[in-house]
Amino acid sequence: MNHPHSDPASRAQPPRQLPVPVQLALSEDAWVDVIQRMDEVYADLVRYQVDLEDKNVALEDAQRFIDSVLSAMSDVLLVAGVDGRVQQVNNALLRLLGSTREALVGRRLADLFTPVSSAVVAGLPLAVRHAAILDCELELMPDTGDPVPIALNCTARLDSDDTLSGVVITGRPLGELRQAYRALREAHDQLKTAQQQLLHSEKMASLGRLVAGVAHELNNPISFVFANMHSLRRYGTRLRTYLDALHAGAPAAALAEARRTLRIDETLADLGALIDGSMEGAQRVSEIVQNLRRFATPQRQTAAAVSLAKVLRSSLTWVERGLRRKPRVHLELDDALEVWSYEGHLQQIFINLIQNAVDAMEGQDEPRLEISARGEADTAVCVCVRDHGPGIAEADLIRVFDPFFTTKDVGKGTGLGLYVSYGLATEQCGGSLQVRNHPQGGAEFRLQLPRRVDDV
Repeated sequence: MNHPHSDPASRAQPPRQLPVPVQLALSEDAWVDVIQRMDEVYADLVRYQVDLEDKNVALEDAQRFIDSVLSAMSDVLLVAGVDGRVQQVNNALLRLLGSTREALVGRRLADLFTPVSSAVVAGLPLAVRHAAILDCELELMPDTGDPVPIALNCTARLDSDDTLSGVVITGRPLGELRQAYRALREAHDQLKTAQQQLLHSEKMASLGRLVAGVAHELNNPISFVFANMHSLRRYGTRLRTYLDALHAGAPAAALAEARRTLRIDETLADLGALIDGSMEGAQRVSEIVQNLRRFATPQRQTAAAVSLAKVLRSSLTWVERGLRRKPRVHLELDDALEVWSYEGHLQQIFINLIQNAVDAMEGQDEPRLEISARGEADTAVCVCVRDHGPGIAEADLIRVFDPFFTTKDVGKGTGLGLYVSYGLATEQCGGSLQVRNHPQGGAEFRLQLPRRVDDV
């Protein structure tokens, strides 16, 4: 009996083969796809390479920039990790320690300082967790030589997660700081000297403006004293003649006649008035000279009780002496108003303010000047000097107290009067000096002073 599968016709047939052209077509498509993918990968690699090169160039530029900044720094720079090991230094530190970068990087930060400072330095990583450390004076220890005192600032260095990764220390040798402070102090001293010379020059300029009035003021009492001295000389001659006759034993009738002709009784009666008048004139001359000395001599003044009304009237008188046309003056002064201050400084301020007000009204037919002084609260007083001139241009208001600023013609003003007055008011007398254009016309200067200069 035959098996069912024993029939040759029923045996398994071999797989059906595709025609050769079809097989070639599929193989070419696969290769094209592979090649395209390889091109894409190659293009990506080229692009990544270009980007990488650009980033490397940028990184190198940034590194060169950082290196140039570090090299150019005059202050020392130290960067250390949380483990207290040095990670970066700049050239200023290398020069200061006389060492190399290779020798310092990796060393313990505390080893760069003296033993006394090392304990402080060792605690810096912990201390900066709470706040930056500013102006801490420590001592670096160079490889050779003496310790170098240095003023340090220390701040925390954080990573991208705001985690402490180290400390950044900057500082400057105190020797350089002290030298800079010394130069600053010398410049300040020179400035103070120049300011004193400027103040004295302005005083001399003010005296030059007032000299005509002062000469007239001195001439009156001196002339009075001079005339009295002539009278006293005549009286002395008469008395000597009469006394000679008396001592020679002249008869009583002769003495009576001599007493009548020599007018002895009138002479004796007039002696007291002549002496009192001469004393008064000499006293007036002394007062004028003392005022001149107080105003002109740049000596250190002592604070004392000062009557503002008295000094203002005196200053006004001094200015008026040198004027051809005196202004009509309105005074509002409290004779009981006093301050504890420097009389000489106040007088110079008042003279400058009054003179400036008078100059502003030059050429007016009826110049008017207003001066007032009043108390403000319990600790301050205010003095106002107002003219009725054209006022001050708005653009010039902020420049009024600048040195050498003046709107006067050449030769008529130094531009220092108000500048000096401002300095005296603010720096010496502890007050303030302001200016404004009065709503009703003219300029008004307002001087505020403490009642006691030592309260400032």
